[in-house]
Amino acid sequence: MRVSKEQAAKNRERILEAASLLMRERGISGMGVDALADAAGMTHGSIYSQFGSKERLVEEAVAHAIAAKGREVPDGLALGDYVSEYLSAGHRDKPGSGCPFAALCCEIPRQNGGARERFTAGVRGMIGLLGGRMASTLKPRQRQEKALAMAASLIGALVLARAVNDPKLSDDILRATRNKLAD
Repeated sequence: MRVSKEQAAKNRERILEAASLLMRERGISGMGVDALADAAGMTHGSIYSQFGSKERLVEEAVAHAIAAKGREVPDGLALGDYVSEYLSAGHRDKPGSGCPFAALCCEIPRQNGGARERFTAGVRGMIGLLGGRMASTLKPRQRQEKALAMAASLIGALVLARAVNDPKLSDDILRATRNKLAD
């Protein structure tokens, strides 16, 4: 039975939403087609008919996760508030709805060129977002340098805070990085 273009678009969005969440929770290698089909309420066939391969699905799901997370950042959000929210226990504890860079950065180097290109474009976008919220008194190159270092600090701190099994150390990583970035 054929589905309408409108229904196919809705199905595609549902698959991308589910894949985006599962990738961030379980990793790319931990996101099997069975789990994805269950989470999206779809069949294997509908997933493959939409994307053709897992590689293509991963590529589009990476882009989807990055774009969706970017839309969550309010235009007027101050840099300090962004840093505080990013390095919060709530963000750390919800990887499925959190930053795709922190959730996927260790797996992306093993992905195809398309997924890496989407990831790289997203990182550039994050750097631009951070730089755009910095003091206008900084020269463009200074803003770029600070934004690069800040992005690396934010993502690295979140990855470490999620990786350690000591809750106090995890909290300390987030707190110390927040404080350092506030300097």
